[in-house]
Amino acid sequence: MTYIEGFVVPVPAANKEAYCMHANSVASLIHECGVVRMAEGWGDDVPEGKVTDFKGAVKAEPGETVVFSWFEYPSKAARDAANEKMMSHPGMHEIGASAPFDGKRMIFGGFDAIVEEGAGHGGYVDGWVVPVLPGKSEAYRAMAAKAAPIFREHGATRVVEAIADDVPKGKVTDFYRAVKAEDGETVVFSFIEWPDKATRDAGWQKVMADERMKPDGDMPFAGPRMFWGGFEPIINSAAKVPA
Repeated sequence: MTYIEGFVVPVPAANKEAYCMHANSVASLIHECGVVRMAEGWGDDVPEGKVTDFKGAVKAEPGETVVFSWFEYPSKAARDAANEKMMSHPGMHEIGASAPFDGKRMIFGGFDAIVEEGAGHGGYVDGWVVPVLPGKSEAYRAMAAKAAPIFREHGATRVVEAIADDVPKGKVTDFYRAVKAEDGETVVFSFIEWPDKATRDAGWQKVMADERMKPDGDMPFAGPRMFWGGFEPIINSAAKVPA
């Protein structure tokens, strides 16, 4: 399955245009290094949570918006090779030096896809980050595998659930701190792509009313500490495949 490099980034709302230009510059280089697809979503319907949320994950300051983004690779080996090329690419250093956001509060990590349904790329994205209970990774995968085709049936173009594989601990924040992970817990980075926001809103109503979504026993994750939000795509860049 696909290997995902996931990111959550705090960006001043006033820097949206500059961020889009920055992301486009990054996209033009990373495909040379082996990234198959780069997707960036600007925070649109991102609720505040009682325990955790996207803004808290990156210690967002007043006036900042959250960007939810990811790179896709055919394998972890391809990710590792691409990262080596990026680290030595002079253009990446120049782009990084002028990034219109606080990189110290960005969180990132590598995730193995455990569920991947659909191939279409949509016009609206739901993203979420989930703390999975100790010893419950397989139970989570089974639950997600059951839910993914239901989302597709109700309008989603693609569903991906990816579990932490190479997720570093940060000095300021990281994915584990973002969900207040407890000993033995892991983290899932997930997204659903929809054709547009209207389809997403209608689709969620249908999903929530679908009897097949009722849980079978205890949930394998800590619901109060997961967080989610809706994002408008600002970059959806796929590498060109030679003819």
